Amino acid sequence: MSNDSDIDATFVQTRAALHAVAEHVLAAARYQSTGRIGLIVTPGGFATPAFGDDARTVAVEGTDLVVRVGTDGSASGEAVTRAPLRTLRAAATLAGLSAPGGPTAVYHLNTPCDSDAALALDAEAARRIADWYALGSTALHEWRAEIPGDDPSEVTLWPEHADVALRAGDINYGASPGDEQISQPYLYVGPPSPPPPSSDGFWNASFGAYVTWDNVPSAADALDFFRRGRRQAHGG
Repeated sequence: MSNDSDIDATFVQTRAALHAVAEHVLAAARYQSTGRIGLIVTPGGFATPAFGDDARTVAVEGTDLVVRVGTDGSASGEAVTRAPLRTLRAAATLAGLSAPGGPTAVYHLNTPCDSDAALALDAEAARRIADWYALGSTALHEWRAEIPGDDPSEVTLWPEHADVALRAGDINYGASPGDEQISQPYLYVGPPSPPPPSSDGFWNASFGAYVTWDNVPSAADALDFFRRGRRQAHGG
């Protein structure tokens, strides 16, 4: 993953477009079939888990939407359809939806559903976001295995905030691609009662603690951040 801390307009536009696709296409498709909205990190981006009678998955890979039908863990018997992400309406049609639109019954949507507006996507920005998701997901899966006593949840990419996260021992751990409050992609630790800002600078946000991606060159560094957050949240 690049340690480049510069976030330009192209990156922000790509992040917003991918977030909209996550809410209004991927989460919408899974919710329509299963009543669930959680997504997963996959090579090159993110996807739904398999759902429906046809074991369908809908994925973002780079700047493409990829629909696989008959997913059974192998390529055998699998039908794959791929198309560049152009508009939410075109993506929804490919995903098998009558129209795009996020699951408003579950949460307040955070992106507009402008069905026919061109999605502003840049391939390099999409790659950087996918790499960050991959790093965060790897660290979170390792963290989950390290703290079974905290009853950790599954690692999930949540479409409402476009972050990959888990909850363990009432503490939220995650990796975000950035947002209006923190422009750079970042890791976070969110305890139930965030401590006040600390003298060592660890607790540095209203929700707890965060560190931006330019300070997290590897999944091992991300894991160290999660360990420190748990230790400090427990008074260690």
